[in-house]
Amino acid sequence: MGTAPQWHNPQFSFWQHQAPVGLPSDHLPTTADVVVIGGGLLGCCTAYWLARNGVRVTLLEQSAPAFGATGRNGGFHVIGTSEAYHTTIANFGHADAKSIYQITLDSRSLLRQVVAEEQIACEYREPGRLNLELNEDERGAHTQAIAALRADGFAAEQLDRAQVQALIKTPLGADIIGGLFAHEDGLLQPALFVQGLLAAARRHGAQICLAQATNITADGSGVRLETNTGSISAGAAIVAINAWSDRLIPVLKGIITPVRGQILAYAPIPMVFPIGIGAAVTSTGEYWHQTPNGSIVLGGCRAIAPDGEVGLLAEGTTPAVQSAIEGVFPRLFPQLHGLDVAQRWSGPMAFTRDHTPIADQVPGIERTWFVGGFSGHGMPFGMRVGQLLAEAATHGTTPAALHALRLDRPTLKS
Repeated sequence: MGTAPQWHNPQFSFWQHQAPVGLPSDHLPTTADVVVIGGGLLGCCTAYWLARNGVRVTLLEQSAPAFGATGRNGGFHVIGTSEAYHTTIANFGHADAKSIYQITLDSRSLLRQVVAEEQIACEYREPGRLNLELNEDERGAHTQAIAALRADGFAAEQLDRAQVQALIKTPLGADIIGGLFAHEDGLLQPALFVQGLLAAARRHGAQICLAQATNITADGSGVRLETNTGSISAGAAIVAINAWSDRLIPVLKGIITPVRGQILAYAPIPMVFPIGIGAAVTSTGEYWHQTPNGSIVLGGCRAIAPDGEVGLLAEGTTPAVQSAIEGVFPRLFPQLHGLDVAQRWSGPMAFTRDHTPIADQVPGIERTWFVGGFSGHGMPFGMRVGQLLAEAATHGTTPAALHALRLDRPTLKS
């Protein structure tokens, strides 16, 4: 058993610094029933369900668990995609849109179950999420979204300015006229969740290996993976590397596109935001939540950067975007003072054309599946999509529940 990698880079996130890596690396075996590539949310969820079901699974991670978007996001666990529900219906059709939202609803139920059963300490709670309305156009769009959500049994409520003020413990700025409130949406410490899930997977028999997969090919009735530490043969494989997908699956170039997101954390202050909040201060959107210790994690403002940071995988922050992020609270909450930036970082998201993830079989390689392109909303899909991918690898066919996330859907075509 090898040594465990440790966080040391100042560009690592608030979450990563709170969750120093403690899981050691196993030696790479020569065979496995299933190999999972990627130690982010989706890879860890898939490996967990496989191990829990008694499958001999090996997970490969090139750096450390939750190294990418999983450990660098805003810590939200919400329902749906980054698009409003009525927009998703218009793009996908009613049946597929409802199926996509149901996946995230099921994922929340599984998250509650597994956090309790495995006793994962990750600050998970469900205070709700508020999307602020800064103009009448946004309020009208929320009205449409809520009507569509309620028609299909999904919970949401439109609040006026006074109701919004009752949820936020600092006076509102003049721009805020109301908001859409989802009562059961959750918040969590994502790096701690992934570490807890990996520890549970190992207790159920999974092997966790620090190794970078460099090539994957069909091998008789299974697959063969080459890594920087050796090769491994398996009956099936799951590729869950999100922003890095096209490095291992070249056909995904231009379909799953990396996008850099920048975030900062303010030093702890008394509780102001007991709920998760989003707002469209810029066209690419902003989001924040205050952790139990009083720190505030705030991200967004990609629109300020050239090309919206599309195509960027490099770590690092830029003065223009960070300055724009620091301008969010003075505009929306002009009486909120005493904010000191404690940390800045960026994260490698991955977007698709229709802002919805893909989970499907790898073209040309049987018994190999991939998942990615969560477009800033990966946390809501993890537990259920991981469970479905584990089912695919075990039984050799893609579950019908993943149909709406297929690679050949019309919304991904130019």
